[in-house]
Amino acid sequence: MILTSVELAYLAATVLFILSLHWMSGPTTARRGVSAGVTAMVIAVVATYAKPEVSQGADMTRFLWVIIPIALAIWPGIWLSLIPLTAVPQRTALSHAFGGLAAGLVGTAEYFHWLSSAPEALTTFRMAAIVTEIILGYLTFTGSLIAAAKLQEVKWIPQRPWVYRGQRVVNLLAFATAVSLGVALVVSPSAAWSPWAFGAIIVLALNFGWMLVMPIGGADMPTVIAILNAYAGLAAVAMGFVLDNRLLITAGALDGSSGLILSIIMCRAMNRSFTNVLFGAFGSVQQQADGGEQQVYRPDTTESAAQLMEQAGFVVIVPGYGMAVAQAQHKVRELYDQLHQRGIRVKFAIHPVAGRMPGHMNVLLAEAEIPYDDLVELDEINSEMPQCDVCLVVGANDVVNPAARTDRSSPIFGMPIIDADKARAVYAVKRSKRPGFAGIDNQLYFLDKTWMLFGDAKAVVGEVVKHLTPSSTH
Repeated sequence: MILTSVELAYLAATVLFILSLHWMSGPTTARRGVSAGVTAMVIAVVATYAKPEVSQGADMTRFLWVIIPIALAIWPGIWLSLIPLTAVPQRTALSHAFGGLAAGLVGTAEYFHWLSSAPEALTTFRMAAIVTEIILGYLTFTGSLIAAAKLQEVKWIPQRPWVYRGQRVVNLLAFATAVSLGVALVVSPSAAWSPWAFGAIIVLALNFGWMLVMPIGGADMPTVIAILNAYAGLAAVAMGFVLDNRLLITAGALDGSSGLILSIIMCRAMNRSFTNVLFGAFGSVQQQADGGEQQVYRPDTTESAAQLMEQAGFVVIVPGYGMAVAQAQHKVRELYDQLHQRGIRVKFAIHPVAGRMPGHMNVLLAEAEIPYDDLVELDEINSEMPQCDVCLVVGANDVVNPAARTDRSSPIFGMPIIDADKARAVYAVKRSKRPGFAGIDNQLYFLDKTWMLFGDAKAVVGEVVKHLTPSSTH
């Protein structure tokens, strides 16, 4: 009877996991999707503990070994949930790191447990699953930590690609050595040398993880996060096979496949392949040609920007990471309200890789309660850009750079962009004159129709709003 109840609980959790992914694909149902995912996880944990082989015969000590880690994990979880939305990308990377570490530790514990108590349990299939689990788990752990550090802009971790001569060869050799040792373990899992080979695989996987992400620049971080998500999911699938847990296999497959699909979407959005992302060092600083004509920005005032927008009929706002850093989404909402009160049509152009993770801009604008109908994807908004009177670029850079269409030597050539340069006038809010993550100047900012508003996005947009707000009379 207990086993039947557990199976029914697993079935319910599986359905909820699937519904969670489905609901989170749309902004209007995203909250329902999160609730479904949390409920599914609670059911999964409780049902697993209720399995006869886990709960029957368990004394208080064994019970505490389960409860205490769960209780201790609650507080870091609450802390992570309270971080600002600007830090969601690095928090997501940390979550992947924890998932990868959990998979690696479970695989390690299971291997040494069976090696010491029941070597015959280390079948070819089970050993192959363990090797897959520890390689993917541990490389996801260190790779995700480096990704989080890059996103957090930790001083001792370079945000630009860290490359050296022969790097690809070293990385491939490290991975090939780990796989070769894994094959040897699958063939002879209980040999005298097997524990040493197992430890070597762990060390190689840990090293391969950080070596894989260090050469990747900040512009590729959205795709890297998605790829690490896929790795963590695949590690969970392997862990499910090791533990003979069907729900874990299903949940891991959902996680891995969604991460893979998202990676493909991100690569298409940047016109890049997986090999480009993993080995292309996108984000290296490009050297400017000597003797070339110096391009000059045209700065303007927030008052002029407000006057031009006030006379417009259609305004498009392009948000980027600069808006996230300045936490300017609420000021942007005030600007949206002021323009709407004047009967001006306003749309937000959302690029798939704007910010530091997929959907970053959508989350920030949703926090500011921007109507979902006014958030428009790249393909749809580009057809309207020639009719746009004023395009306001708030902290975006590479995603509006016309060089992606015209300059074959540019590292972003072929990347789909928002056609901001086709608007009748452009205002760009930018913290400094530094280039974006691709390491190149944005040709949009040097056009005759473009004016620059330098400064913190929150302060600059706030000043524009002040000029639009009618002064109070007494």
